[in-house]
Amino acid sequence: MVEKRAARRYRVLKGATIAFDGYGLACTVRNLSSCGAAIDLAERARLPQSFTLLIERDRFIRRCRPVWSNERRVGIALL
Repeated sequence: MVEKRAARRYRVLKGATIAFDGYGLACTVRNLSSCGAAIDLAERARLPQSFTLLIERDRFIRRCRPVWSNERRVGIALL
């Protein structure tokens, strides 16, 4: 498999929230870089074209967009 990511991702296991349109959806961040992340959802969900990812304990708040999805895992790009 050829690595296409612009920045190296680091494995993490952090609880987070996907926020959009006044809703919050719990997720788990599995890996993270300065450009993107992979997140796991408790159940399949249709995400909007852009949303905010919040990792409260790290005070991390970033606008994101989904890039790919596979079952309950979603790859996102940080905007």
